[in-house]
Amino acid sequence: MAKLVVVPTPVGNLEDITLRAIRVLKEADLILAEDTRTTSILLRHYDIHNKMQSHHKFNEHQSVVQIVAHILQSGQCVALVSDAGTPSISDPGFLLIRECVKQGVEVECLPGATAFVPALVVSGLPNDTFCFEGFLPQKKGRQTRLKELATENRTMIFYESPHRLIKTLKQLTEYLGADRQVSISREISKQYEETIRGELSELLAHFTLNKPRGEFVIIVEGQKKTEKKHF
Repeated sequence: MAKLVVVPTPVGNLEDITLRAIRVLKEADLILAEDTRTTSILLRHYDIHNKMQSHHKFNEHQSVVQIVAHILQSGQCVALVSDAGTPSISDPGFLLIRECVKQGVEVECLPGATAFVPALVVSGLPNDTFCFEGFLPQKKGRQTRLKELATENRTMIFYESPHRLIKTLKQLTEYLGADRQVSISREISKQYEETIRGELSELLAHFTLNKPRGEFVIIVEGQKKTEKKHF
């Protein structure tokens, strides 16, 4: 039966993969990978030799229709993976999933690794309700979104790269306030995993003195009901 299976892959340690995910990758007729070189490392580790094809943000707009047509015509089971974590969560995948749903192809998503969950849990900040923002807009709409988030009561979750971390922390400090509590995790499930907690001003000072390295998850306290806006 034609099917697309979304397969989460480890965000760090290669052992952070489910037995079911390994089985699906071994049984899939085709594996769509964000970067075939990165996925090859995982597949070799688990002795998986299935056919792979690139599917990333630079070609997905042009390829989704053809891929879905192939799945329908061949009746194959196709697995979708990203470099790390769950596809379509700040990674390619949404366009393909949407087209599969539109064309009546069964879509199944396995439970598994997503970087923000462990970062949220260890933050010590409220996690009964939260909002996932992923990467902030790099240019257009960035300031508008920050202004909107200044009054957000839920805990906020952001992804950030090392070369933009300082800029983001400066802007969060400006729009949300220097005393807002924050927890920053980097290199989750890797050798140099680290979580630092404190006020925004404190963590901005820390990463100004210590060059940011690795991929970051920023967990920011929501606005308290009695708190006033800082802009």
